[in-house]
Amino acid sequence: MTLYTERGQGSAIEDFLAEHAQVLSIAGFFLVCILFFATMTDTFLTGGNILNLLRQAAPILIVASAMTFVITTAGIDLSVGSQVALVNALAAIAIAAGIPWPLVILMMLAAGAMIGLAQGWFIAHQEIPAFIVTLAGLSIFRGIALLLTKGYSIPIRDADGFTFLGRGAVAGIPIPAILSVLVAIIAYVVLDRMRYGRQVVAVGANREAARRVGMPARWVTASVYGLTGLASAFAGLLIAARLGSGSSNAAVGFELDVIAAVVLGGTSLMGGRGTIIGTVLGTLTIAAIGNGLILMHVSPFFTQIVTGAIILAAIWLNTRIFASGLRLGRKKS
Repeated sequence: MTLYTERGQGSAIEDFLAEHAQVLSIAGFFLVCILFFATMTDTFLTGGNILNLLRQAAPILIVASAMTFVITTAGIDLSVGSQVALVNALAAIAIAAGIPWPLVILMMLAAGAMIGLAQGWFIAHQEIPAFIVTLAGLSIFRGIALLLTKGYSIPIRDADGFTFLGRGAVAGIPIPAILSVLVAIIAYVVLDRMRYGRQVVAVGANREAARRVGMPARWVTASVYGLTGLASAFAGLLIAARLGSGSSNAAVGFELDVIAAVVLGGTSLMGGRGTIIGTVLGTLTIAAIGNGLILMHVSPFFTQIVTGAIILAAIWLNTRIFASGLRLGRKKS
């Protein structure tokens, strides 16, 4: 005769810690960074610097929110920085040609989505690895931007409404920061609360199993690259509006900051697990590190070394903590 017993109910606190280990760890690391830079500099926590940090972090957060979907499907998009530069240059050229700036915004957003979907088609339907497709895109889109601008910056004049999007503020809060938070909220709702988000997670966890149960796995895979294309166009427009010019040299290395923010926040590079809250914290951490090191008058040549080392250490610790959380959850079951 076999006796069955119910599984013992674990502590609610332990369950919470096990489930949210990585997000909690990056939140703790972010607070440590804030305290460190606040102690080392007198200006880090001033209102002006915080608003400046939020304004500069906004484009990264916008694209990182979309990149969370891509990495959750076990993909990668290395072309986002080049897409930002291309839209940045195209927007300046279009406005300089006399096209009304509201129409330019719509055109650029549509172009960004189409570029992303085109890459997604090669990845999902032609089954070319995302790394290869987007690496090619990184070179192609930056090259087109260079060809169009010949390496020069294109000034944006007589478009006060457009530049207000990048330089303006509402109740003292920079408009780019407000827009980036709205994007992050939408991304959170879609990924955590909507059917499409569940499909993204399922495709990342096991694409073939998702296809066999009737999910449009190829469409989902292609669509997430459309999201990064749309987000990159949005970020490119905000950068052009803030700087008042378009340049093919915009957003150099941008894709690395975006990917680092997403992975630092706890989204798995292997797919099947993504968190927008973690991405927000990862983005703020990346921005705080860069801003704080500058305020400490650290050499810009050394800043990249320090930033890279901190990111590597944080992600390593994140992985260890998450693994411990999983082991804790298994022991209770």
